[in-house]
Amino acid sequence: MELLEKEGYEVILNPFGRKMTSDEVIELGKDCLGIIAGVELLNAKVLESLPSVRCISRCGVGTDNIDLDKAKELGIAVRNTPEGPTRAVAELTIGLIFDLLRNISYADREIRKGNWYKGMGSLLLNKKVGVLGLGRVGRTVAELLLELGAEVAGADIKPDMKWLESNKVPLLTLEELLKESDILCIHISYSGESTCIIGRKEIESMKKGAYLVNLSRGGVVDEDALYQALKSNHLAGAALDVFEQEPYAGRLRELDNVVLTPHIGSYARESRLEMEIQAAKNLLGNLSSLTRGREHE
Repeated sequence: MELLEKEGYEVILNPFGRKMTSDEVIELGKDCLGIIAGVELLNAKVLESLPSVRCISRCGVGTDNIDLDKAKELGIAVRNTPEGPTRAVAELTIGLIFDLLRNISYADREIRKGNWYKGMGSLLLNKKVGVLGLGRVGRTVAELLLELGAEVAGADIKPDMKWLESNKVPLLTLEELLKESDILCIHISYSGESTCIIGRKEIESMKKGAYLVNLSRGGVVDEDALYQALKSNHLAGAALDVFEQEPYAGRLRELDNVVLTPHIGSYARESRLEMEIQAAKNLLGNLSSLTRGREHE
């Protein structure tokens, strides 16, 4: 806010303390030159209703909530902050893996019920971990896992071969990764146009007793198929930070062998601050050629 106000822009904040509806976005942004965007839906209808907007600066990596084709057609620049959340998402991934392997959340719930639960867990050491998606987050997760003594393999449609070679991480097909992994970590990007990448067939091909961790995008994993695999104990456990519909209210909440978090991958103070600063700088960079002193930002 200070960066924007210093440049003479008025800042209009989301007054609701929650994700806004399309109508609320239109009403709040109808006179704005730019938007620092969260996960609100910015589809064709919304963008066409924001005639003054010249830049959408996403505070985060994903842009699947924005109609990029319509934005281009309307001459609206779209920027994001890919570097900011990398470490935060990677560290949460590692935390969730430990939670699953040592039954941390389950043990906590049992104690609160008055039960002295002492279930046997497993070590991460020497576990075969498959990383699906070797972008910034996936590579960071892989590097942390290697330091912790796991055996890491990856799959990616556009892999960084130099990084794979220097870190001695084998590149596998998706089919190979599913069959060989004790733990599958998903960090792929998702356009919103694709069907589930990990559906019933893919889950059934995973090792019996394997774990699945998804911090990429909701919709990448078939949640119904995952529910059945967890309920039948084909998979030993899963951890999800993203869901097809958010806030999540589905039946995975019924299961004890799943850890659910409310899309908090980037919610580390240091990462959020960096993302917000970069989002403001991105917005200012794109608005710098426009006439200063407009009434609204």
